[in-house]
Amino acid sequence: MDEVYRRHLIEGERAGMRYALSVPHRVPSGVSGVQMSNRSGSSLEFMDHRDYLPGDDLRRIDWSAFARSDKLTIKLYREEVSPHLDIVLDGSRSMALEQSAKPQAHLGLAAVFATAAANAGYSHCAWIAGAGCERVGNGSDDPSVWEGIAFDYTGDPAESFARLPPAWRPRGIRVLLSDLFWLGDPMLTLWHLADRAAAVVVVQVVARADASPPERGNIRLVDSESGEVMELFLDALAERRYREAFTRHQQNWHRAARQAGAAMTTVTAEEVVGDWDLADLVRAEILKVA
Repeated sequence: MDEVYRRHLIEGERAGMRYALSVPHRVPSGVSGVQMSNRSGSSLEFMDHRDYLPGDDLRRIDWSAFARSDKLTIKLYREEVSPHLDIVLDGSRSMALEQSAKPQAHLGLAAVFATAAANAGYSHCAWIAGAGCERVGNGSDDPSVWEGIAFDYTGDPAESFARLPPAWRPRGIRVLLSDLFWLGDPMLTLWHLADRAAAVVVVQVVARADASPPERGNIRLVDSESGEVMELFLDALAERRYREAFTRHQQNWHRAARQAGAAMTTVTAEEVVGDWDLADLVRAEILKVA
């Protein structure tokens, strides 16, 4: 693996020591409805109860406990009370945008989440969404020893999940790190992430150059995915259209995330890597100060 990438992971691992993964107070109904719809869990070892929440599978209700207490509770099984985090990196070329802090923030945040999970008593596994969604080498160990990470994929995570479906831990928390820069229905990606998950978090990692177009005038654009080169003149109208399209794309993802019961937030790479103050993720209750 590129040693520059390893330095980014080490930097994120150090920053992550200041944080702990924030355990969701309740399972979003959109997620629980997806992940409980087609499995009874009868083969799992019973461990505990929790209060019933709208969207829970009615087959999990403990009716004998309801008869005694007049209170709806759900049976929990061993795999549901063993906390685990799956971290999914977008392996597409756009995540390694040249002359930006995007790869540094992308890898650093993955390491932050792995370290924050350990601080909260979670196990973790890192995945890379490329030609298929595969485990990162040593992805269950400290980020400093992860192997095999490359950003050379020309598709999107939804295609990656479909080509080689990942064996994510049922009832775990899943975090997707991506710029989300592809066309298509976000739900195709979110449904994969939400299937049998306890909670889903989408962190959009963008560079300043992604969010703000360059200065007006003649510019040369190179598509990081296809390598296609385009010469154009950027005027006030083109700048406004770009910003409007960028905002619409983000709104589309936020709307889909709410529908899937996922949490979503956006971070700017250059702001993240300055001092690794992740206040936005803390405010979103994704992380907490350790």
